[in-house]
Amino acid sequence: MPRNVLRATTAAALAATLLTTGACSDGGGSGAKRTGAGAAKPAKPLSWGGCSAPTAAQGGGQAPGQDWECATLDVPLDYAQPEGETIPIALIRAKARKKAERLGSLVFNFGGPGGSGISTLPGAAKEYEALRARYDLVSFDPRGVGRSVPVLCESDRQLDAYYAQDSSPSTPAEEKAYVDGIRTYQKACQARSGKVLPYVGTDNAARDLDRIRQALGDEKLNYFGISYGTELGGVYAHLFPKNVGRAVFDAVVDPTKDARQSALGQAKGFQLALGNFAQDCVNRGDECRLQGSTVKEIEANVTKLQKDLAAKPIPGIGGRRLTESQATNGIAQALYSKELWPLLEEGLDEADGGQGQLLMALSDALNGRDQNGRYSNIGAANTAINCADSKERYTLAQTKARLPEFRSASPVFGDLLGWGMLSCTGWPVPGAWKTPDVSAPGAAPIVVIGNTGDPATPYEGARKMAERLGKGVGVELTYKGQGHGAYNGGDTCVQGAVNAYLLDGKVPRGGTVCPAS
Repeated sequence: MPRNVLRATTAAALAATLLTTGACSDGGGSGAKRTGAGAAKPAKPLSWGGCSAPTAAQGGGQAPGQDWECATLDVPLDYAQPEGETIPIALIRAKARKKAERLGSLVFNFGGPGGSGISTLPGAAKEYEALRARYDLVSFDPRGVGRSVPVLCESDRQLDAYYAQDSSPSTPAEEKAYVDGIRTYQKACQARSGKVLPYVGTDNAARDLDRIRQALGDEKLNYFGISYGTELGGVYAHLFPKNVGRAVFDAVVDPTKDARQSALGQAKGFQLALGNFAQDCVNRGDECRLQGSTVKEIEANVTKLQKDLAAKPIPGIGGRRLTESQATNGIAQALYSKELWPLLEEGLDEADGGQGQLLMALSDALNGRDQNGRYSNIGAANTAINCADSKERYTLAQTKARLPEFRSASPVFGDLLGWGMLSCTGWPVPGAWKTPDVSAPGAAPIVVIGNTGDPATPYEGARKMAERLGKGVGVELTYKGQGHGAYNGGDTCVQGAVNAYLLDGKVPRGGTVCPAS
């Protein structure tokens, strides 16, 4: 959901973005529209060509190198009318290095929802070099994202104000301002993108995935889903179990939790990750810049910083000032990857001294803002997809009644995530489900990886996903690590198990734990 639910995107991409830039300073469509029984003609083969530089909606940047090719696939806007209006889905690929041993395509979704696969895959591809030996690496911008009919809402200047707003209101006036901000944002989404809002949910994106499979010429879909990409993969497996090839779900979304339960799980997950970060600081003693000799003392200093910023924001980047909301988002951003912990330590120390540039850079990265003040459409797409998926629409009274459990789960992130329950209330499109159906009897085995230290998709979700996929389909693997996701954590046990399955078809033993003890 929008600004108050922390987006679960691939940690590797986020880390790469920050370390090179900012650090220096629920099935698609509405309930009424969600169908798909119509039979469209088979997808035509793709016409591949050169790739242009990413658009602002994709996050900007330079065009990928000569290894990369891009194409566009037309799909039905509304699968209930398969021969009706179409929309373009943008794709990117790098061909397999060993043509004689090629297994087909391996399609990636890096999460969000709202992340651009077109802009993410080239930067993350080195992490999957072993897989590229025998697979074409392929990704795409899902409908509503990047180049694929992007959902657009407020202007860049309006978004600066939106993300700076108080997201933990404590007075009636602050509550009204918070709710008014959400309503204004929603009206902007309806005004600029109302036509596509009913059709951007996960069910339709899963149907697009099968069209992509056809257009690639693959009999089965070989798939690597990360974070939200695991939910998309689960819905695909449910809709098209016989078309599932070799698939891996990493950083798994719990398919049994509704919107409130998911947000509460994130509150607990991010608080756990903050505690792990603080313990690392304590273990390093005088090497750590932060005040406090225990985990509780460090966490208490973080909550004090939040209160201080709520009372008086501090200088940030340019003329902007760092607010409590931006600081909280910045802290969360750094917890997505252990690689970013040094930046979090530096940012907290800097903010304690009255300067908020680094925490603001982290917050900007989470919200998709580049150094030129342009926003990608990840936030708008995230809102639109989540609200098209989830039926839940919470009242102000229901939200306030739940705040104590959120604050108990996380003194640092509880308010942000608790108030985020209002994000879809008033959305112009009704949601499709309370929880997605991912049961996939008859599908090929799917490797489901849970990370015990994952803040954004807590570890328990992997077991729930494996159970819901069904006996003989979901194969659970545990990674005892930190950050969001496992494969990119560098653990040879995880990478070895995944590579053996994707490259050689060797299914890991269910219950495998990495690193092996």
